[in-house]
Amino acid sequence: MKQVSRQARAEGRSIGFVPTMGALHAGHLSLVRAALAGSQQVIASIFVNPTQFAPNEDFQKYPRRFEADRKKLEDAGVGYLFAPESSEIYPPGFRTWVNVEGLSDRLDGRSRPGHFRGVATVVLKLLEIIQPQRAFFGRKDAQQARIIRQMARDLHLDTEIVVCPIVREPDGLAMSSRNAYLNPRERRAATILFRALDAARISISHGEPDALRLSAAMRELIRSEPLADLEYAELVDAETLEPVTRLRGECLALVAARIGSTRLIDNLQIEERDGAFATTL
Repeated sequence: MKQVSRQARAEGRSIGFVPTMGALHAGHLSLVRAALAGSQQVIASIFVNPTQFAPNEDFQKYPRRFEADRKKLEDAGVGYLFAPESSEIYPPGFRTWVNVEGLSDRLDGRSRPGHFRGVATVVLKLLEIIQPQRAFFGRKDAQQARIIRQMARDLHLDTEIVVCPIVREPDGLAMSSRNAYLNPRERRAATILFRALDAARISISHGEPDALRLSAAMRELIRSEPLADLEYAELVDAETLEPVTRLRGECLALVAARIGSTRLIDNLQIEERDGAFATTL
């Protein structure tokens, strides 16, 4: 993989990189299209990263559909697929980790200790191996995207981190590989995350600036769904990820809940423009 990337750079071809854990859906393919639009060589990876899963999480049952995923990437126009073994990424004696202080212990980091250490470490390793001009991530994992942007800035990486819009099902559910775990009843219930964020969006469009009222309303709505076990529903500053009491600048409304045994996340982007707030689901 390093030799392929070196050759592309030597020939002056710009590299766009799309890192994935497989079980590809339309959201992943939207990242591929974004990479193809601005890169002369597109590389994707499939690697189910063991270090971002806690012992009680779903590493062993995480969906793996390598041949189907390979075909999707090939059909989409990806030039190279990097699919390393775990022993190649974490060889015997591996002991170097990346931790982004102040951003990794909030929100998802509270309930998944060590998760973002594993994410930041594997992303840095992939970026070092491939050394792309641009790497493409989805906004559904907003905290992850923020942490990766910070890491790239702090470590002076030559890669631009591009964060692309959330891709949703027709009923609003954010596309996720974990949606495959949901049975039909849970799948219907899972839309409660989108409905809570959409209710916040409507309130904001009507001029509600109070982040505490907005987050309380989201929590109440999610808790009204019998199959949902709320983990958090918060309004935070988009840069620091610290809670806010009133909307200002750029904010995120972030929600996480278990639907049955499946943990799902979603978010709403909020930006202040000319004294008003614009929102993006």
